[in-house]
Amino acid sequence: MEKSEKAAAPSVAIDGARIKSVRETKKLTQLYVANVVGVTTDTISRWENNRYPSIKRDNAEKLASALEVDLPDILRQEEAPEFPVPPPATPTRRTERRLLLPGLAALVLVLLGVHFLSRALAPVPSAVRWAPHFAAPGEIIPVQIKITRKGAENSGFILKENLPHGWRLVSALPTSSSADPSGTGIKWLIPGGSASVTVSYAVQVPASPILHDEARLSGEIVLHSGALNRTEPVGGDSGIRIGAYHWADTNGDGRIDDDEIMPAYYICEDMKGLGLDWKTIEAIWSGKGYTWDAQSGFSVRK
Repeated sequence: MEKSEKAAAPSVAIDGARIKSVRETKKLTQLYVANVVGVTTDTISRWENNRYPSIKRDNAEKLASALEVDLPDILRQEEAPEFPVPPPATPTRRTERRLLLPGLAALVLVLLGVHFLSRALAPVPSAVRWAPHFAAPGEIIPVQIKITRKGAENSGFILKENLPHGWRLVSALPTSSSADPSGTGIKWLIPGGSASVTVSYAVQVPASPILHDEARLSGEIVLHSGALNRTEPVGGDSGIRIGAYHWADTNGDGRIDDDEIMPAYYICEDMKGLGLDWKTIEAIWSGKGYTWDAQSGFSVRK
């Protein structure tokens, strides 16, 4: 009888203060980071306050990716991962002479291969989309895509986004380069550089979609490399539930509470001038919640 042995998932010690500092410096919301890692905003808050000083390594790696830093940058200094390498055995002189020429030849071949492959296989930037969980018919909602270039990549690329049928692009920052005749396909031409890029756009949901249906976004990055076009899908949020919910109401409970108002504020500040209705969000937060109907839209409960 076979017996499988599973080792406990490796964990690492994180520096909560450092995580919070990096996130705020880069103007990333807890909601965005939580969506990328696949946890709740409460979990991100606990990590930042060192309530969970040790977390699974794979979660730490996702967290570092969301913050656009290397993993050691968010670990406690004494817990930085170490990978000891045993000292190599000392070869004899006869062995050195026998291996020297073949080794040099292999090294030359490797260097040549790296030179040509690096030009043909330039790394494709990675993109993560944030989108709200909910949207009401006729509502204008925000979408953001954060794009991280890999290594020393400085080539330009094309970002493509596909909207659900009937959805309308209101505005975008940077301005979109083109859209297909149906209005559901949007393209941005992003110039070369080494810095991360954030693309923000506001879209309007059709006034009469099917309630409780789920609309889906999709997109990709296209990088021209040599004679080839290489693509990378946009990750992150893709599904948006249609119903009587405001986009800032992340849990769909009919109100915008203290945990939801700040992420909504950051999004509206980042996308100022793109058509988002901050006054309604603030009014709902100040009141006792909201209701929605097809005739009057959102109404604040006093």
